[in-house]
Amino acid sequence: QVRLADSGGGLVRAGDSLTLSCEYSGSTYIPYAIAWFRQAPEKQREFVAVVSVSGENTRYAASIEGRFTISRKNDKNTVYLQMNKLNPEETGVYYCAAALMLERDATPTVGFDYWGKGTSVTVPS
Repeated sequence: QVRLADSGGGLVRAGDSLTLSCEYSGSTYIPYAIAWFRQAPEKQREFVAVVSVSGENTRYAASIEGRFTISRKNDKNTVYLQMNKLNPEETGVYYCAAALMLERDATPTVGFDYWGKGTSVTVPS
């Protein structure tokens, strides 16, 4: 089992940048792909980005590709989401999630069994 602690949210202006962190823990070796999802007010949760177990492969939602970067530092048990050029439509709660993945280079977008509590990002219009 893995535990996730997401953090780094806040209030930023449109066009600003923000970096979210997801610290994972629970076992010595953690073969989990880690992803970020977000949920805007009154909308369904949506996939944002995922990084493979190895950290070498990533996948992004079309709406954020080119502006967001997901990265992973396994020696620090932390995944980061660098978000640039944020816009008001991206206001919401951002969650990190983990999926057990024996294939080290896979980048799943479904099948996440473990979730952080979420961190709030607000971009006023």
